[in-house]
This record gives sequence, structure tokens and C-alpha cells, in this order.
Amino acid sequence: MRQSLACAKVFSMNTTDLLVRKDELAVSKLRTLPDTPLAAGQVRVRIEHFALTSNNITYAAFGDAMGYWRFFPTGEDGWGSIPVWGFGSVVQSQHPGVAVGERLYGYFPMASSTVLTPDRLSIARFTDAAPHRAELPAVYNQYFRSASDPLYREDTEALQMLLRPLFITSWLIDDFFEDNDFFGTRPGVALLSSASSKTAYGTAFQLHQRPGIEVVGLTSAANKAFCESLGCYHRVLAYEELDRIAADAPCVYIDFAGNAALRRAIHTRFTQLAYSCSIGGTHVDQLAAAGSGKDLPGPRATLFFAPAQIRKRSEEWGADEFGRRMAEAWHTFVEHVSRSAAPWLVAQQHDGPAAMQAAYAQVLAGKGDPRAGHVLSLARG
Repeated sequence: MRQSLACAKVFSMNTTDLLVRKDELAVSKLRTLPDTPLAAGQVRVRIEHFALTSNNITYAAFGDAMGYWRFFPTGEDGWGSIPVWGFGSVVQSQHPGVAVGERLYGYFPMASSTVLTPDRLSIARFTDAAPHRAELPAVYNQYFRSASDPLYREDTEALQMLLRPLFITSWLIDDFFEDNDFFGTRPGVALLSSASSKTAYGTAFQLHQRPGIEVVGLTSAANKAFCESLGCYHRVLAYEELDRIAADAPCVYIDFAGNAALRRAIHTRFTQLAYSCSIGGTHVDQLAAAGSGKDLPGPRATLFFAPAQIRKRSEEWGADEFGRRMAEAWHTFVEHVSRSAAPWLVAQQHDGPAAMQAAYAQVLAGKGDPRAGHVLSLARG
């Protein structure tokens, strides 16, 4: 397919982004800077909209430990740019293989635009070869070209932004436990905290298909009815109802909340806890440090790192088979989530700086309807 190179026309544009204090995530500010000219091989992408979920709060909470702040350096000490997943269109190009107007899905800053350096181009994707991203996990450096993306559908862009990166993590968590035969706990129980979160119920949807595993969602009393309505948990319990599960039940714990007190309660109660998996931190105000818990009874809490499981399975299955299996699971999941009679998720659009800051504060605080998904845009504000 013939691609065009944008002419050397000078565009008068500014980029607005949202920065947060790395040591105090509730503190944010908006910044507007003039765009710099593109170098040879670069493209500028207008970020049209992106999702904001508790998963992005996890990126911020573990920003130093896991390197998430390194993807989009701000140039300001103490301030970071939280990575998000979204769609954008190329508005300038100095790369012969990427045309102006091309639509992309991938990892972006919370901003109105960004500059990428495409490399390793294929029909379906390319990699951002910016030097500062060279040592970061490759899975976050890939940009999918919507015209050839097998997961792309124009009418489900909102669900793709909100759920695609989370579901990939969910699918990998399920695969990790199956790969390890649930650490000898089958038949047994899989306990999932923050059960109303999107990554948790995506994981539950997958685990529910595994024979011999009872999937138990743990959530706040306020979100219990929502979690039960999904149909992907065998049981849903409020956090204070742990005593409804036998203390000697063989079990694994998949922790999406990062709540240190809850983790201690689970490790203390369940004498046959075989594995404790830390995924994220939706309970930011009670966040347990990644990999912490050396003094807890039972197994050490271990941080799950999705790129490691991607690498393992890609080597074992091959990249094409990995992609085929993931795509098949994704389409099955979206079919359930988007059922018109009882959708699991309804997208809410927030345009402009003020709306973005308000939505960020709401997601950070863990408030709002769990059925609502936040889609944000600075470019359209």
C-alpha cells in the first residue's frame, strides 16, 4: 500500500497535558507548551480520546517501581505523566511509512498530542523507537494501525480503550494460573479483591470457565449488587464477610485492590493459601507496596508482571498463535460486556481540561458508578 510523506508545512500547534505529583497523586496541573518541529522519521499524533480507569491509577502508584513514569518524561522534577490507552490520528509525518490521517491505537500520555518515532513497521503495527523507551517493556511501545488491526471495530472504540489493555492483563492472569495448575488448589477457590474493577471482572470472566475453580469476588457492600449482576462470579462477598469461606479452603488470592489490611486478613485467615498475586492498587489510600508482605503468614505476595507472561507464551506458542488466542477471547468478552439488554459498561465522554481533571479526581478516589467507563479528550475540549 502506498504511503505518503507529509510535506514540510509548518503547523502552528500547542500541546496541553495533565501532570500529577509523583508523591501526591491527588495534586495535578494542566500545562500547555508549543509543539517543536519534527525530526526525520518522526510523526505527530493528535490524541483524540483515551480511557481513564483504576488501571491507570496503578500505573501512577507503581510509577517509580515499575518504570511507568519513564514512558512520557515531563522534564519537570517531581511531576509525571500517567500513561493511558487510546486512539489518535497522525496529523504530521516525517516518516515515509506512516501517512497523515492514519488512525492508531496505543499507549499515550494524558495529552492532546504526542510525537512518536515509528520503527519495525508492519501492516498491523509499529514500535515507537524513541531512545528513552528502548529499555522499557516492548508491549507498551507498540502502536496498532486500525486499518489492519484484527481487534479494531469503529463502533467499539470506547470499549477498546476502556477494556482492551485491562482484558489482556485479565487473560494473562487466567493463563498464568492455568499454566501453573492453580498452584495445586484445584478444586479450590480463587479470591479476587476489588471485584467491581474492570481488570478483576475480566479475570473472573476467564476463570469462571476453568473447571474446579470457585471464583469469589470481594468488594465493598455498595458494589456487591453490581458484581452479582455480572454473572462471572460464583459468589460475591463484602470485604467483612471473609468468614463465609472456610478457613481451610485451598485457595489463591488475586489482589487488585492493593489494600494492605485486606491482604493481611486473607493471609492470616486462610491456612491453605497457595499463592498471593498482586496486580494493582485501586485502594490508593491503603496501598500495600508492590511485593511487600515479608512478615505475612503463608506465601509471599508476588507482583504479577504481564509482559513476562506475554514473552513466555509468545516463545512457546509463537506470536501468531498468541495473537489468535487473545483475539478470540477478546471478541467473546466484548460480546458479553456490550449486550444491549444489560451492558456491563457504559462509556461516559469527558471533553476539555476541567472535565478531565474532575474525572481524574473521581477515578483516583475510587468513586462513582462501577458500570460507568470514563473516556477523556483534551484535543476535543
